[in-house]
Amino acid sequence: MGIDSEERVVRSNCRGCHGGCGVLVHVRDGVITKLEGDPDFPTNRGSMCSKGLAFKQLVYHPDRLKHPVKRAGKRGEGKWERITWDEALDTIASKLQQVIRDHGAESIALGQGTSREGESFLARFANLTGTPNIFAAGHFCYLSRVGASLITCGNLPLADYDGNPKCVMVWASNIMWTNPDEYTGENLARVLAQGAKLIVVDPRLTYQASRADIWLKLRPGTDAALALGMANVIISEKLYDKEFVHKHVHGWDEFVERVRQYSLEKVEEITWVPAEQIREAARLFAQTKPATIQWGVPIEQGINCIDADRLLIDLVAITGNLDVPGGAALFRPPKGQTISQFTHHRDLAPEQKAKYLGGEKYKLAAMIGLVPEKMVWDAIFTGKPYPVKAIMIHGSNPVVTRANAREAYRALSQVDFLEVGDFFLTPTAELADIVLPVSTWLEADYTGGFFFRHGYLFPRRKIVQIGECKSDFEIFNELGRRMGQEQWGATYLEDLDSIVEPSGRKWADVRDLPYLRGEVEYRKYERNGFSTPTRKFELYCTTFEKWGYDPLPQYREVPESPVSKPEVAKEYPYILMAGQRTPVFFHSEHRMIPWLRELHPDPIAEIHPQVAKEHGIEDGDWIYIESPRGRIKHRAWVTPTIDPRLVAIQHGWWFPEQKDPGHGWDQSSSNILTDNDPETYDVSMGASNLRVMLCKVYPVAEEEVS
Repeated sequence: MGIDSEERVVRSNCRGCHGGCGVLVHVRDGVITKLEGDPDFPTNRGSMCSKGLAFKQLVYHPDRLKHPVKRAGKRGEGKWERITWDEALDTIASKLQQVIRDHGAESIALGQGTSREGESFLARFANLTGTPNIFAAGHFCYLSRVGASLITCGNLPLADYDGNPKCVMVWASNIMWTNPDEYTGENLARVLAQGAKLIVVDPRLTYQASRADIWLKLRPGTDAALALGMANVIISEKLYDKEFVHKHVHGWDEFVERVRQYSLEKVEEITWVPAEQIREAARLFAQTKPATIQWGVPIEQGINCIDADRLLIDLVAITGNLDVPGGAALFRPPKGQTISQFTHHRDLAPEQKAKYLGGEKYKLAAMIGLVPEKMVWDAIFTGKPYPVKAIMIHGSNPVVTRANAREAYRALSQVDFLEVGDFFLTPTAELADIVLPVSTWLEADYTGGFFFRHGYLFPRRKIVQIGECKSDFEIFNELGRRMGQEQWGATYLEDLDSIVEPSGRKWADVRDLPYLRGEVEYRKYERNGFSTPTRKFELYCTTFEKWGYDPLPQYREVPESPVSKPEVAKEYPYILMAGQRTPVFFHSEHRMIPWLRELHPDPIAEIHPQVAKEHGIEDGDWIYIESPRGRIKHRAWVTPTIDPRLVAIQHGWWFPEQKDPGHGWDQSSSNILTDNDPETYDVSMGASNLRVMLCKVYPVAEEEVS
């Protein structure tokens, strides 16, 4: 009998999505038998979503990529040849070195997705290679709010659920389903059970909206206008925290003047939310202490991205709820290196940093070290301002997840050399020259939570080895040393030592701990001020003023709406909300997991019964959703929970069971419908419009259903 013949339980934390839940991993004879929530873990307290519970099926999936492969035919044909790790890494290093010799390091770009927490090593590799060009989902997801907070108050304020808020405003976040970022839906459920008031801002009647004390049913994409209207009420009725404003705010008078431009009558016209409801919600939020805001990515995936983020932080601050117990806290990480020490181009020579694609236009994105991928695609197509010749993508599927999917597909098909690291041969990986098999969170030691602002670090333990898979951390360490980068450790575990070293410990000292937490202290601004140029909370952003952007937040009309494009609306009469979340998938991931796919086999479009009747659609029918740029298929869910002026669809869809190399990437992906026009971007961050556009719907002919 082996040493594992009796079941053992290993504590870790899940990375099946974004939540970082504590998990108990049951192991017998070296095989994972079960995953369950850890009741003693601070972020989830034993709860666990379907993605985490089913993750064992991903680890042992028969289609899992278990060894490096190289393309054996034309790009996109799906013909692969198994190779060794030495051949794979030597080939990648050789290709990159050739690009550096022929074109310069800036002609290499690295891409990542919605955080598998390898971004620190990816960024270090990029910096040491000499390229400033890293593209990710961050410029329209999460890192945009980090950027907005850096220029407003110096750090990202987070809902302090442990401080027991008495009012929570859930804004564009389906937290009970998605368990996003630093916290899980369990936290919200707990404070609501304790009697906290709930305000929900969402166009759809979600479970949370059905429980809300006030539900603000706004027109998609108008969040910034609604926030300005709420600020108008708070200021005009003198519900703001006068002491905080007097002592700690920069630009109050200018902000008040801007807010006065958004009367409730004007905001009602823009947002569809009745003025009296806006007033009621603003009063409840301002007068119930402490209060906090939990917000999601829909407000960040469009032209109002940074101003909407800034405004939600502003609402927290002017009501006296910033960095207080139960408000929105500015947490400190445990002692150690921070993510910014890896990602902010600190190892990049100034002359190379100056070559950042899009840096002159999207200065906030440049500040946090990200390039909108459109800049990379255009450099591939045009060679301007210089050509991009090689791309490395880890933990991302841009063919499905980026705006204008056909443009992304074309760019990745045309680049001279493409390497992808992933668990499976995704539609993006199918275009690569070399694909590397990457370990999951159950197969690597690493510092979980390193990326986030909740003040925790979650040591993650290697529990199993699958095939020849290596973690992103191992890959970049080994590749960096092949490239002659002397800053890497002899193994990646030495690099983990360097992350925790400022605490006086080694990785071996912390790897078996459940978590580390930074010191929790509130109202730090009273002693230190804020980490901004004025040392105050900046309603009037001096950084934006220096960069030539509007220092005050404003509302910009959605680029494609009945208001901005009335002629287009005649043919495409419905407002399309793309990107609706499900509780079983994470962006484009997990559609090959049997348990999860059984729960949700098809992409779903929500339409109102009135719309269904007008177009001859029955519940469960396959329908086309068409924008001015293309059409896709979803199954219709006919429901009165959606406004008859709206259609809501899901994102991230591809079909792993389709064995052709494309895996149906263009059949149901919402990004067949989106454009990638810089004129629709957020002005400072380059956030692309993934969410709101115009569409029409009609049945799929019976002979076209497959």
